[in-house]
Amino acid sequence: MSLPSKDEILAFIRDSKTPGSKLKIGKRDIARAFNIKGPAKIALKALLKNLTIDGDVERGPGGFSGNQDGASPPKMPAKMPASQKGRPFGSPSPLPAVDVIDITHTDRDGDLFAKPVKWDRSVPPPEILVVQPKSHGGTRGKYRPITVGVGDRVLAKLFPAGDDTYEARPIKKIAAAPTRLLGVYELADGVGRLRPVDKKYRYEVSIARGDVGPALHGDLVAAEVFEVPRYGPQRARILERLGPMNASRNLSLIAIHAQGIPHAFNDEAVAEAANAKGATLGERIDLRQIPLITIDGEDARDFDDAVFAEPDTDPANPGGWHLMVAIADVAWYVRAGEALDRDAYLRGNSVYFPDRVVPMLPEELSNGWCSLKPDEDRPVLVADMWIDDKGKPLRHKIIRGLMRSRARLTYTQVQAARDGTPDAVTTPLMAGVIAPLYGAYASLDAARAKRGTLELDLVERKIVVDRDGKILGVEPRARYDSHKLIEEFMIAANVAAAETLSSSAYPAVYRVHDRPDPERVDGLREALQTIDLKFPHAGETRAADFNRVLAQVRGGPHVHMVNTLVLRTQAQAIYSPGNIGHFGLGLKKYVHFTSPIRRYSDLLVHRALIAAGRLGEGGWNPKHDPDLIATCEYISMTERRAALAERQTVDRFTAAFLADRTGAVFRGRISGVSRFGLFVNLDETGADGILPMRNLPQDFYDLDERGHRVVGRRRGMQLRVGDVIDVNLLETNEVAGGIVFEYSGRVDSGGRDVKALRKEAPRAPTRPTRRRR
Repeated sequence: MSLPSKDEILAFIRDSKTPGSKLKIGKRDIARAFNIKGPAKIALKALLKNLTIDGDVERGPGGFSGNQDGASPPKMPAKMPASQKGRPFGSPSPLPAVDVIDITHTDRDGDLFAKPVKWDRSVPPPEILVVQPKSHGGTRGKYRPITVGVGDRVLAKLFPAGDDTYEARPIKKIAAAPTRLLGVYELADGVGRLRPVDKKYRYEVSIARGDVGPALHGDLVAAEVFEVPRYGPQRARILERLGPMNASRNLSLIAIHAQGIPHAFNDEAVAEAANAKGATLGERIDLRQIPLITIDGEDARDFDDAVFAEPDTDPANPGGWHLMVAIADVAWYVRAGEALDRDAYLRGNSVYFPDRVVPMLPEELSNGWCSLKPDEDRPVLVADMWIDDKGKPLRHKIIRGLMRSRARLTYTQVQAARDGTPDAVTTPLMAGVIAPLYGAYASLDAARAKRGTLELDLVERKIVVDRDGKILGVEPRARYDSHKLIEEFMIAANVAAAETLSSSAYPAVYRVHDRPDPERVDGLREALQTIDLKFPHAGETRAADFNRVLAQVRGGPHVHMVNTLVLRTQAQAIYSPGNIGHFGLGLKKYVHFTSPIRRYSDLLVHRALIAAGRLGEGGWNPKHDPDLIATCEYISMTERRAALAERQTVDRFTAAFLADRTGAVFRGRISGVSRFGLFVNLDETGADGILPMRNLPQDFYDLDERGHRVVGRRRGMQLRVGDVIDVNLLETNEVAGGIVFEYSGRVDSGGRDVKALRKEAPRAPTRPTRRRR
C-alpha cells in the first residue's frame, strides 16, 4: 500500500482546518483519510515524525497542525520528552516502552487492538494497534514474529503514535487474558459481589473495595477475574461501568453489552442521516396513484414494505393476478463506502427487544425518509409481478418509483375487515384494495402447498411492556391469514429479485437453507420410532416427508414433541454468494429483498438490482466492491448474534415477570432432556426453565438419548420431550434469565394428574444421569 506524499499530507491537514480553528488532526484521521491500514501505519508514523522534525507540522495537544502563514516554527528535537508528546488533557500517562497488554478485539479491517493490563482506571485506556510484521522465513538469527489473537495476553514493545494511541509489536505470549465477565455489582454488609449475567457461570465472585472504581450498587459492569483461589470466591476487578440496573427497561442493556452489539452511531453517520432529503420523481416511475398500503403489527417501528394487487387484465391469463411489492429505496440514502454504510455493515441488522430497538440505520432514515408513511412521497424499489390463478410466476420486472401510501394498516385491522367487521379506515379499501390482496394470496398459497414448504406449528410469544419498560404480561403472538398474506407477497418479491440477479452480471447475496444433515435425520427417525411413527429411509429427504409426520401428530399428545424435533433437525439458513436453494421454502433461488431498513443483506441486493437494471444512482460501486464471502459470513454471524440477544432478553424479561410468583405451580411441557435435568416450557407465559434431576421424585434416572426421555429405574416413571407436567417455581434470576423448577406432577392426554407411569416400551440403551436419592 503506497503512502501519501509529503505535500498530500500537508494539504490534508491544511484543508481540514477552518480559519482560526484550533483543530488538531490526529494520525488516526490521516490514516483513515488515505486508507492506510495495518503495518503501513508504522511507515506513516515515521513520515509524520520527519515532518515534525523538519518544522512542516506542529505536534501539539490532540495531534498535528500545519505551519501557520508560512512561518517556520522552532525545530523540535528528534526525540521528544514525554511531556511534549502532545497528549490531551486528562489522558493516561504515557505507557512504558515495554508493557503487558491484553488483545481485546479486531476492527472491520481485521486489525488487532489491545488494552494495557494496568492503567489509571479513572480515564479511558489508550488504544493500541497490534502490528505483526511478516516473518523472515527460515533465516537463522532473524526475528520471527509470534502469532497472537483476541484473548491473548502478551509482552510487547510499544511505540507512541499520537492521540492516545500506540502501536505494539508482540515479544512473547504470557498467558490467556483473564476471564472477563458481565454482571451486576452488588454491595451488601460492606462486601462487594458480582452477579454474572451468564447463567452457566456458577462461581461466586467477590470484588474488593479498591477494585470497584466508579461503579455503584446495582450497576451493570464489565469485570475481569484476576485471582482464582483453591477455596473461596474468585476475585475480580471492575473494568467499566455500563449503567444502572434500576429498572426492567435496562434488562435489554445486558444483551447489548454481553453480545457486543454496536448501539451508538458515529458522528459522520448521524450527520449524513440528518442531512438526508426527500427524493424527487426524476427518472423514477410515478406510482402515487396506485393504492399501495402497508400492513404491520400494532407495535411495528418501521414500515418499509407496501403491497398492491389487482386481477390481471390479460385475456391469456384468466384468474391471474398483477402484484406489486414496493420496498423503501434505502440504497438511495445509504451509499457504498460512506459513513452510514459502514455503520450499517457493522450492525448487520436491527435488533428488536421488548422495550427498544437497536436499529441498523439512524432514526432519521429508519423512521423517517425510509418509512412508507401514509400520504407522504417516498422513493421505492418495486417488484412488479404477474402470476396465474395457481400462483405460478409468469413474469416480473424490478422498477424504481415514487409512491404515496394510501393507509397504514395492522394485521388485526385487515383480518377483521376480511372477516366482515371493517372499521372506518378499512371500509373504503375493502373492494378495491383488501379483497384483491386476499384473492392473490389464495393463488400464492396454493403454489406454496404444491411445492412442499416445511409447515411447522410453533407458538411465538411476545412480551407486553408499557412506555416505561414495565412488564405487563407475556402472551402468544396472534397468527392470522393477514400475516400469511404478507409473508407470501414478500416471498414472491424475494424470488423475483433472485431470478433477476441470477441472470445478470452482478453478484447476489443468496439466502440459502441446506438439506438436513443425514445424521440428524437418522436421530429423528429413531425418536419417531419410539412413538410408532415412521420416517422414510430411501432417497433425499424432502420437506413433504416432514410435513407428512407433522400432519399425523396434529391435534394429538405428541404434536409439541414432533414439531420440536423436526425443527432441531433442520440446518440453519445463512447468507452466501453461492446458491444452493432454500430447502424450507422449497425454492431453487431466493434472496432477501424486502427489508433493507433492518438487514444489510437486503441493501446489498438492492444495489445489485439497481446496477443490473441501470436504474440510476446508489447501485453497486466498483470502488467499494465487497468481499462477498467474508461479508456473507459476517452478516450471518450478526443475524445469529441478534437472535441470541433477543432470545436471552425475552428470558430475562420473563424471569423478572415471574419473580413475585415464586412457589406457584405452573403447567408446562418438556422441551428437552439432558444428563443434568429437563428443560420445561410453561404454557401460560412461554417461559423456559430448568428442572434439575435433584428436583425430580426420588429415584435413579437414566437418560435415553434415542427416545429423548429420562426413565426412573425403580418406579419406571418416564418423562419425554413433549410431555405435559406441573412444576413448582423455585427460583428466578432476571439478571441471568434463569428459572428453576421442582417437579409437581405428571399430566396425561386427558389433563388428569398421574403420580407415576410404568415403562411403556422396552428400554433403549441408556446411560445413567446424576443420582437422586
